[in-house]
Amino acid sequence: MRFLHTSDWHLGRRFHGEDLIPAQRAFLDHMVDTARTQAVDAILVAGDIYDRAIPSLDAVRLFNRALHQLADLAVPIIMISGNHDSAHRLGVGSGLFARAGIHLRTDPDTCDVPVVLNDPDGPVAVYGIPYLEPTMVRTQLEAEAASHRAVLTAALQKIHADLTTRQPAGTRSVVLAHAFVTPGTGQSEEPRVEESTSERDISVGGVAHVGADVFDGIDYVALGHLHGPQKITDRAHYSGSPLPYSFSEAAHTKSFTLVDLAPGTAPTIIRLPCPTPHRLERIQGLLEDLLNAPAHESLKDAWLEVTLTDPALPFEAMARLRRRFPHTLSLKHQRALIPAQATDTPTYTQRLQGRSELDIARDFITDLRGSAPTPDEHALLQQAVDAARVNELQKETV
Repeated sequence: MRFLHTSDWHLGRRFHGEDLIPAQRAFLDHMVDTARTQAVDAILVAGDIYDRAIPSLDAVRLFNRALHQLADLAVPIIMISGNHDSAHRLGVGSGLFARAGIHLRTDPDTCDVPVVLNDPDGPVAVYGIPYLEPTMVRTQLEAEAASHRAVLTAALQKIHADLTTRQPAGTRSVVLAHAFVTPGTGQSEEPRVEESTSERDISVGGVAHVGADVFDGIDYVALGHLHGPQKITDRAHYSGSPLPYSFSEAAHTKSFTLVDLAPGTAPTIIRLPCPTPHRLERIQGLLEDLLNAPAHESLKDAWLEVTLTDPALPFEAMARLRRRFPHTLSLKHQRALIPAQATDTPTYTQRLQGRSELDIARDFITDLRGSAPTPDEHALLQQAVDAARVNELQKETV
């Protein structure tokens, strides 16, 4: 059976002020054409359909257009909600959509209700696990703890229980999930995956990731959340986002994932490139060098992130850059230090770069009283950070 796996559309998102709706329309058209020319049996969309829980009108119109295009393909489409989506809003009309072959899975209670597809080798049960916010679904799933691993484990237990009832025994299985999944068990190792700055933090208790072993026994796991296409295991893959959503994704080759699933063997994976409106480039140097170097002539049509290393930020730097590079979207200033300045104290922005809310809160306590938080205080700070994130999520999605 052949699947087209995609995720993280983020309809309605802007890129440093640039409207991406035309580019998103183009990739959706390309997806429909690809599904047709590759003769896929189903399309899997692993969450983050929209960029916001309350999407813009343009984004809703684009999704409505895509639904009609997908229904016209006459192949099943299975979609789940992601952490950017409002599961309740996205799930409205799901019963009616199913009649047109568009199967929305936005409720954890339906994660063990598969869409059953058939080919000459027999049935394939496709299950959709929407994004599971641990503190909000723990009771509903009867999970052992409010953690990503616990709620995903509970969801997979329900799926495996359903699989045991399927005939014939050994029915092939596919699971869509929107989560931060790493190779192995995820219990002790650092994540060995590629992250992007455009992905929203989903940490609970300081832990965002789960190990791929949670999905043991599933023939293919179609993952969403991370924006870089990547292999987690032979049977678990991220398709990545079809468009870049931050300059940290400049090196990505955006793609759809074509999956051929035969009985008794690992799936065959092919990455199919997606069209992008502009290539992304990052350059740095002195302003005058960037404005005059012939080597940069090819960057006129690229979307640029420019880091200036001048001792002081030059006057009207952005306006001057845009006269040569019309698509300069991001300007940073990181002055080059002379040797005598090499031990200068980092700036406030530099000190915060890459640090979590918990790190910042912990450092504040340490600076204020001269000693680090105790283990009990650290736990309270973690609870406060988690509660703030969940409260914000609830305001957006419930």
